Amino acid sequence: MTPKFFLQFFILTLLATNCHQKKDSDSELNLNFEMIENGMPKGWEIYPQQTDYFVSLDSVNVYSGRYSIAIEYMRDSTFVPYQLIGLILPNNYRGEKITLSGYIKTEIVTDGLAGLWLKIKPDNTKTDMQRNGVNGTTDWRKYEIALDMNPELSKSFEIGGFFSGKGKMWLDDLKVTIDGKDIGIIKPYKRESFSEKEKNDKEFDNGSNIVFPELSEEKINDLELLGRIWGFMKYHHPAIANGTYNWDYELFRMLPDYLNADNHQERDKILIKWIKKYGSLPKCKTCRATPDSAFLKPDLLWIEKNNTNRKLKDMLQKIYLNRNQRHHYYIDIMVGAGNPKFTNERAYAVMNESDAGFRLLALYRYWNMIHYFFPYKYLTDKDWNTVLKEYLPYFIEAKTRLEYELTVTLLIGEIRDSHTVLYETKKLAYLSSKHVPAAVKFIENQLVVIDYFGDKAELKKGDVITHFEGKPVEAIVDSLKKYYPASNEVARMRDIASVILRSNKFNAHINYISSGKQKEAFVETSDQWRYFQKKRDNAKSYKYINEDIGYITLETIKNKDIPIIIKEFKNTKGIIIDIRNYPSETVLYSLGSFFVSEETPFAKGTIANPYNPGAFIFSGESIISKSKYCYYGKIVVIVNEETQSSAEFHAMAFRAGNNTTVIGSQTAGADGNISEIVLPGGLKTYISGTGIYYPDGRETQRIGIVPDIEVKPTIKGIREGRDELLEKAIEIIKQESK
Repeated sequence: MTPKFFLQFFILTLLATNCHQKKDSDSELNLNFEMIENGMPKGWEIYPQQTDYFVSLDSVNVYSGRYSIAIEYMRDSTFVPYQLIGLILPNNYRGEKITLSGYIKTEIVTDGLAGLWLKIKPDNTKTDMQRNGVNGTTDWRKYEIALDMNPELSKSFEIGGFFSGKGKMWLDDLKVTIDGKDIGIIKPYKRESFSEKEKNDKEFDNGSNIVFPELSEEKINDLELLGRIWGFMKYHHPAIANGTYNWDYELFRMLPDYLNADNHQERDKILIKWIKKYGSLPKCKTCRATPDSAFLKPDLLWIEKNNTNRKLKDMLQKIYLNRNQRHHYYIDIMVGAGNPKFTNERAYAVMNESDAGFRLLALYRYWNMIHYFFPYKYLTDKDWNTVLKEYLPYFIEAKTRLEYELTVTLLIGEIRDSHTVLYETKKLAYLSSKHVPAAVKFIENQLVVIDYFGDKAELKKGDVITHFEGKPVEAIVDSLKKYYPASNEVARMRDIASVILRSNKFNAHINYISSGKQKEAFVETSDQWRYFQKKRDNAKSYKYINEDIGYITLETIKNKDIPIIIKEFKNTKGIIIDIRNYPSETVLYSLGSFFVSEETPFAKGTIANPYNPGAFIFSGESIISKSKYCYYGKIVVIVNEETQSSAEFHAMAFRAGNNTTVIGSQTAGADGNISEIVLPGGLKTYISGTGIYYPDGRETQRIGIVPDIEVKPTIKGIREGRDELLEKAIEIIKQESK
């Protein structure tokens, strides 16, 4: 296993590892391995505990003192893993740079590297010796790695050594310094905690008490301006970022006066007074201009374009130049994933459906989350800057819970993201509770039965449904489309197909075509409609199609399967990887390394910057590293509209293989770790929180994974019980092997 391969596992493993370091003094960190407990260095953890490696103390091969720590590969295996040893430094420290140094000795290290690693928590900033690790046989030598620090963002540190490959390594005499000073003599730094004042603000728990006047064009423009300023203040002003204020309720406090403003001058005066309420701004010493290399830059043109006076414009510009640079009460970044985490957002689950103030809050909250932290805002069909004003009257004038939920559904659909679904709804009438016992799919632009679970044989595979409850299927689809957010049309039609046969009746009336004949039936429905959707198979993830072709489905795959798969299929002429499903585990690195002859980048991503809201930067490439064995047969990857998110990321990784062909049809076009959004009324939705691109910058969002060869199922094939995509994959491998 090469260092890059190790690193990918290293990241995933550390996030899931539950290591506990209980030290009261930095003088007891045991960086030289001299304090022993139960035969091992006290405080140090081995993770994961690999059966392939033996970690031990060594009293003979030492750089200094009595002991070093040794890691030795103990077996001969096709699949060469890795081993980590680590220590948590539980405190935070002031400084600009943290450095880890240590002495390493190696003996016949092959197929991998030995080195040091260092991580800052919780943002998961990391470095290691993956590009300059130690191999072969070497005597004791000092190595060091370093990371830039921001004590306002960090909480603790993790350090250690790694070994990937065969042979043996020793590690001794580690040292950690902050700006050149030994960590043992530096006083730990404790960041100020968030204020508890926000949590005690209950003034509007029983309602906002906001009464809106008639919504003239001017009043709508003023409310649009307020929504922008409210969101800008929320994510930029230091006094809001520290949690002193319930920012939702601060909106309700100022709204009555704002709504009563008779002209622009009076409006601006109210806004200026409101902003001054939150105190003077300390000069920001660490605020930096957005670098030219940023993929997306903050959109602040509205500040100068709005019709406010110069004083208000200057106040907003000053807030941006002195924006919050500390840990934020309302926004964080998910450790290890990079997607935004919207924190401390109240759900107001018992919101009165007639409360227009809370409905306005829902619009303001969602619009600003997207404006500052959605990586694909630039890919929406509409200019996001127009959406806030457009939806203001819809949210304010919604009369019932159902109207509110439908309006929210339309709003979230504007971002065109297949991760966006509205959950925890109470009144959406079109989501009926019963379902016809059939699985259907749009094939050749017709609604086709692909499986049937009913006790009576009313329907069979390949039947085409033309009407449901007396309505043409086309008309039903047209009525549902706007309520089904999706990145692209194939994902939208996939989702509509999953619900189109819902009904509130015990027997649903269906008109359909079977064997060329028009038929109708009253089919008994069931409350357990999810039973009729595609169920995850628990069968083994790999099998032989024939003696020359292997088949892998990601639906049930486990990382423990990978060594067996490599051993089983290494001499086949081709392997089919079926990703018309969602992977049960992340195997793109462990399996993907079997398909490349050298380390190969397959994707890169963008992440948001909570300290410069609206800015997105590329965070680095995702790389597949080679393993000991490289597969030289043909790889065929099958995808379709069911391929979404992690499944699409896996497809990108396998496409990077030496001899890979992707077949099928357009995928769902929603890749990137998801972020949860909570809205008033207890509603919940999600967005793609990180941007995913090919290494050359090509987009995947909305486009999806475009197959090299387009293959779609046919109605004829469904009737005959054939898997035409699998047949095509087999054909490609056979042609390649001739």
